[in-house]
Amino acid sequence: MRPLFALAVAALAAPAAASDKGVPAATPTGAPVDCVQLNQVRETHVRSDQVIDFELSGKRMYRNTLDAACPSLGFEERFSYSVSNGELCSTDTITVLQSSGIRGATCGLGKFQPVSVAQ
Repeated sequence: MRPLFALAVAALAAPAAASDKGVPAATPTGAPVDCVQLNQVRETHVRSDQVIDFELSGKRMYRNTLDAACPSLGFEERFSYSVSNGELCSTDTITVLQSSGIRGATCGLGKFQPVSVAQ
């Protein structure tokens, strides 16, 4: 059995309310995948309560559109997750990390769509 990994990820964007920023357009560049390797994830970009872009090594970008809006995700722009196999998958959940130190909503991920994101 592999040890349980827990990782908190924070986007480094300037703080802004979710309604103050738009989700950049993205063009699919391949078929969606169920999982991404955690050791390949270099940065995350929380775009809204329902959209997270995962930047992987090699400048590959995967957009994850959550199954439903995750309350306060777009505002807090940070989340945690726990996995046991070194992959983050569409069957996993994330938990919003609130600035007050309290854990927020826990929400299900969707598939990881490879994309090219408009700048």
